[in-house]
Amino acid sequence: MLEARGGSVPGEVEEVARLEGVDPSKLARRLAEGRVVILRNARRSGRVRPTGVGEGLRTKVNVNLGTSGTVVDVGMEAEKARIAVRYGADAVMDLSIGGDITGVRRLILREAEPLPVGTVPTYQAWIEGVKRYKAMPPADWFLKVLEWHLRDGVDFATIHAGITRELAEKAVRSRRVEPIVSRGGAMLAAWMLETGEENPYYANWDYVLDLFAEYDAVISLGDALRPGAIADAHDDLQLGELYVNARLLERARERGVQVMVEGPGHVPLNRVALDVRMMKAITRGAPYYVLGPLVTDVAAGYDHIASAIGAAIAAAKGADMICYITPAEHLSLPTPEQVKEGLIAARIAAHAGDIVKLGPRAARWDAEMSIRRARLDWPGMFKLTLDPERARRIHSQFGSPTKACDMCGQYCAFLILGKWLKGRSWPSVDEALDRLGDGHRRC
Repeated sequence: MLEARGGSVPGEVEEVARLEGVDPSKLARRLAEGRVVILRNARRSGRVRPTGVGEGLRTKVNVNLGTSGTVVDVGMEAEKARIAVRYGADAVMDLSIGGDITGVRRLILREAEPLPVGTVPTYQAWIEGVKRYKAMPPADWFLKVLEWHLRDGVDFATIHAGITRELAEKAVRSRRVEPIVSRGGAMLAAWMLETGEENPYYANWDYVLDLFAEYDAVISLGDALRPGAIADAHDDLQLGELYVNARLLERARERGVQVMVEGPGHVPLNRVALDVRMMKAITRGAPYYVLGPLVTDVAAGYDHIASAIGAAIAAAKGADMICYITPAEHLSLPTPEQVKEGLIAARIAAHAGDIVKLGPRAARWDAEMSIRRARLDWPGMFKLTLDPERARRIHSQFGSPTKACDMCGQYCAFLILGKWLKGRSWPSVDEALDRLGDGHRRC
């Protein structure tokens, strides 16, 4: 960030610009102003693909994984990391709270390469600190554990610095349906309520900035008071934490430390766009990393769909990274298959939003698919899908000998019109994008 502010274009910026198809100097200016971050840690330079998050870039998708307090299957978590890489995630977060937390983190850092990896150091600090001290650990313990994570090469870390002691006290006394649903937020609130001290990250923010500057990693300002029910969306607790985070963000920018801000959570459909606009205004365009948002509270077992609905709107309105939700949300630790389902749902949502946000630049993929679909080019279609194996399996599930598919069989529209379409000059991808461009501008 400081290099870009000095007028140069760092190598990581050049690489992100190449991957995204954007102008490097423009990207460097946005990085300098804090409207873009690049997920990386100087200790893993060269082993991790620099990943840009922010204005003018493709909406990224993050996959959460990690052991729970009751299910510790390290092999399963490694498989989830490999699934994230295979099916196109942009980042992975290790949220482990069971077993050898340090060992699992180091395993995920290896298995997830070349993706950037994030963590929530609060989990390990609280869990292992209580065991070590037989009581609430001292404030400096939280900072010590944070440094362990950064030293291991973590590229970005959620820091719940915005939940102050005052906000924690208000939350537990509030009439919220679900007072605090963030695990890290609950841990810090319990620590503050028990000790009577201020949030150790908030009270030692300058030292936190020193650590992230040393490793050139990215702070993800956590939303400890995000709404866990649509009835709680945009209340004084959520907004109070956002204002605190905005002030902390400005101090980080002054120091040249990269920061993105996390968002809700459960939000009614008609307020998703408002949420994004409000956050961008308060933070002067900081990258926005949203969990979902889930637009209904009743989709247990299908929360990846409820989340994708909100995520598509959020991405279209300017959200920069989507944290996926799996079908197991609110019910269980997800299986590898459920991780795959959640990732693909989130990728669909992110791409749908990018068609609006980035226009023809994002829609080239769609134009290529549509042209192959019109020509009944099945190998070409399978190659372009998010899950080629599943697409092939469904296409052949009845085994009928038809050039089309078994929805219409011999009565496929393209077969009915085959005589008249024969020899037709099909539109090119650029022609298709021009058509979309006109419609996109009208919208």
